[in-house]
Amino acid sequence: MQPPLLTKFGFRIRTRMGLVVENLLIPGRDAEEAERKLMQIYRGCVVLDRTCHRATAKPLPVTTYEDVISLITR
Repeated sequence: MQPPLLTKFGFRIRTRMGLVVENLLIPGRDAEEAERKLMQIYRGCVVLDRTCHRATAKPLPVTTYEDVISLITR
């Protein structure tokens, strides 16, 4: 079974003090959840840009019983 794909959303924001912060990566099930988390951290900020960064699932190496035994007996 493959692990679920993790979706991270990149944000470029302007804080309420006027500073621009780039490359904030917030994980979430969807863009709205990620933005809600962002607003909890940076209260009163303005979102200038939002991008989606989907992680690709890497195949897990196949481990056999013999591989495990060879690691133990080393």
